[in-house]
Amino acid sequence: MPSKIFLGSQEAEEYTLLKKGTWLYFFLLIFEGALRKWLLPGFAAPLLIIRDPLALYLILLSWRKGILPSTFYLKCVVFIGVTGFFTAIFLGHRNLWVALFGARTLLIQLPFVFVIGRIFNRIDILQIGKAMLCICLPMTVLIGLQFYSPQTAWVNRGLGGVIDEKGFQGALGHFRPSGTFSYVTGTYLFFGLTACYLIYYWLMGKGINKILLTASTIAIIAAIPLSISRTLFFEVCITIVFAFIAVTSKSKYLVRMFLIAIIATLTVILLSKTSTFSHAIATFFARFTDASKAEGGVKGTLGDRFLGSMISAMTVILDLPFFGYGIGVGTNVGSQLLAGSRGFLVREDEWGRVVDELGPLLGLSLIFLRVFLSLKIAKASYKRLHEGDILPWLLLSFGFLQLAQGNWAQPTSLGFCTLASGLMIASLRTPSKTIAKTTC
Repeated sequence: MPSKIFLGSQEAEEYTLLKKGTWLYFFLLIFEGALRKWLLPGFAAPLLIIRDPLALYLILLSWRKGILPSTFYLKCVVFIGVTGFFTAIFLGHRNLWVALFGARTLLIQLPFVFVIGRIFNRIDILQIGKAMLCICLPMTVLIGLQFYSPQTAWVNRGLGGVIDEKGFQGALGHFRPSGTFSYVTGTYLFFGLTACYLIYYWLMGKGINKILLTASTIAIIAAIPLSISRTLFFEVCITIVFAFIAVTSKSKYLVRMFLIAIIATLTVILLSKTSTFSHAIATFFARFTDASKAEGGVKGTLGDRFLGSMISAMTVILDLPFFGYGIGVGTNVGSQLLAGSRGFLVREDEWGRVVDELGPLLGLSLIFLRVFLSLKIAKASYKRLHEGDILPWLLLSFGFLQLAQGNWAQPTSLGFCTLASGLMIASLRTPSKTIAKTTC
């Protein structure tokens, strides 16, 4: 980190402002949906982009103070964003507002990843984790209320305070809860990232209140069936696999990993004995079974979700306009402004959407950049794992797919990708020799 940011009280105050602004971004990400559904439903539309002006301000402040790094990835992303904006205006859908909404992903949210990565230190990263572990307790209670309440109940109101009787179909007559988020995607993304911190603190065995750690463990386990989300289940499983890899690199974690397994097993057994959670578990398995059958089993599910989009992104590139249909056309906002209703004007899967919007050249370039940056972070995290630092590795278990293949068309998903990617980069900045001296 540049030493000049510590010179003088004004520089220190601005650096503190950047951190406070990032914390505000975090809380807006968590509670944006609550504002749009319950507290300020009349402002649901403008609140959709409430984090963008804040992120833009923090980017400009970082750039003015020389904190924003001038990396190859950042330059390429900005170039693609600017080019995509103008090609959308002159060659694509020709709608200024749709182009602006689409370009903000590459010109605001992605640069903000590097701001977080530069200004956050180890203590900041762990404090975010503690905050998420605290929030997950009432969040689980909330999704439990949404799970068992009718769609006409206040807790299940849609954006703008609208009573949405349709909801997002789950199983056995239940709908997938959205928690404090605008859509159900926020639920599994929140608990998926929180699970990384949960396992980190169990393996470290220090730095957090054990009552909070135990309570949040129960909350996350209960949240899996209550969310009726297979994605959350897979995300937690991936984090557990990463944790086992960490255990093989450091034998001291082995006993703690067994402790996690015992506590998790006992929690599942105890919860399944209660009528409340036994029904939620039955609903989750019904959703899992029905969807897996429709998709051809677990192999088909994983193939469609993680490999299918890779293939589909390449299959129709020769039939696309060279610069695509225009950035932003694949978002719900773009669909609303261009077609008058929410829907999918291009392919729904992320890589297919990127190529459809930007065209073969820019679209594939952005995909390759995302993959290469993800692999670079993965390589550095694996190296840090063998140096005794498991935090980057566990954050990678969630952040890798979000950065490489996460849905950037949906604002909540984009926000979690921005946050997780920034945290991964920030976790790699702490020198290995100082890790042991870092307090929580």
